[in-house]
Amino acid sequence: MIIYKDILTGDEILSDSYDLKEVDGTVYECDCQMITLGAVEVNTGANASAEEAEEGLEEGAQQVNNVVNSFRLTQSSFDKKSYLSHLKSYMKKVKEAMKTKGADDAAVTAFEKGAAAYAKKIVANFKDYDFYIGESMDPDGMVVLMNYREDGTTPFVTVWKHGLTEMKV
Repeated sequence: MIIYKDILTGDEILSDSYDLKEVDGTVYECDCQMITLGAVEVNTGANASAEEAEEGLEEGAQQVNNVVNSFRLTQSSFDKKSYLSHLKSYMKKVKEAMKTKGADDAAVTAFEKGAAAYAKKIVANFKDYDFYIGESMDPDGMVVLMNYREDGTTPFVTVWKHGLTEMKV
């Protein structure tokens, strides 16, 4: 298994156990699902009475996004201006990290062009995104974007491909 970590903070962001799709050579998208955590069912053998009819979630249960939960991501919030400011700073740091790791000029240029084009897509649909940061809560790290597919019910996360390092487990 490969775990993808934030190149700047070392936070675990994703793994190849999820179905990753590369988009525009710049980001990975990964479909998620909502899962139920928590409630322990105790079966006493008795029938539930009419007053105890099941209500969606058991007491103590909670619905969570499987990727957000698995990688201990924390929801954050941005307005458009603060996100763009963060993104500009983040991209500069990723570019420096790429150069430090020996990326050639062509790879860095391709990253910059791809990131700029994808950032325009994000800004155009800014209101549709939820924002998550890694476990370290480092404000300089990657911000994971979550949106919903055209069906309106399938969540997916978007992460910056060049902002990740691979760790084989």
